[in-house]
Amino acid sequence: MQDQQGQTPRGIPGPHGGEVRFSVLDRSRTREGHDGPEAVGTGGVMLPNHQPLVVAEQFGVLEALFPGRIDMGLGRSVGFTDGVRKALGRDKHAAEDFAAQLTELLGWFRGTSDTGVRAYPADGRRVPAFVLATGEGAAVAAAAGLPLVIGDLRGREKMLRAVDGYRAAFQPSAWAPEPYVVVSGTVAVAATEEAARRLLVPEAWSMAYARTHGTFPPLPPAERVEGLAAGGALTDKERSLYESGLQGHVHGTEEQVAEALTALVEESGAQEVLVTTSTYDREGLLDSYRRLARVAGLAGAGGADRP
Repeated sequence: MQDQQGQTPRGIPGPHGGEVRFSVLDRSRTREGHDGPEAVGTGGVMLPNHQPLVVAEQFGVLEALFPGRIDMGLGRSVGFTDGVRKALGRDKHAAEDFAAQLTELLGWFRGTSDTGVRAYPADGRRVPAFVLATGEGAAVAAAAGLPLVIGDLRGREKMLRAVDGYRAAFQPSAWAPEPYVVVSGTVAVAATEEAARRLLVPEAWSMAYARTHGTFPPLPPAERVEGLAAGGALTDKERSLYESGLQGHVHGTEEQVAEALTALVEESGAQEVLVTTSTYDREGLLDSYRRLARVAGLAGAGGADRP
């Protein structure tokens, strides 16, 4: 089958001879000059920041409203700064209780809490749960018998070790009969490698700013960030973090990205790739998604100019 421009969709070969699944997570990044309501999207729940009962009830409501359309992405990170942790009533050691919190949360859905309390409307519902990890949470996912979403792509060797450990230790459960691995990261596709790289610039700068100032600012235009970098307006620490933030992502032309993703899937054996790209240029992002759809072998993925 060919797409609208006569190009045969490629497709990335997955494990066991099938094709790998692709999904997109829009993380609701606010852009400069735009307000919050214009940033439509979603993300994961950092479980140590919340009471498991409350999380169960909230997802139970969502599942009741939108049956079969809700997933639970559960991470172990705590508040981003000391101020955020203080406001949440948590400290940096709260992540150490993640495994117990996860067990409690799943128990609310299965009606197995020893408190005598029932979580409505979560009780008896089955909301697919995924453990979000950068490495440390993989063992927790294996013990709980849950699918694993793991990033980031920049630490490839660490990620692959965690995936191997997850598969070796996986315990089948009512939630998943066998290991399921989703590799997650930034993927940017454009007509040229440089154009794809520029899509990475806004978030790389915003992350550098957040790690030096404690707040995550709206995504700026790439042109302004490049002007700041060229004009010497960044501190040494900001520059180091910014340049580091541009490294290790999957970006380039369709051919370059296809090659990189094929290698990633072969190395990890992942059943799914979760794309989490954020940038100021929404048109550029949509073009990147169209090109990625062609790389992924989705028929009808036209609409982007060929290089």
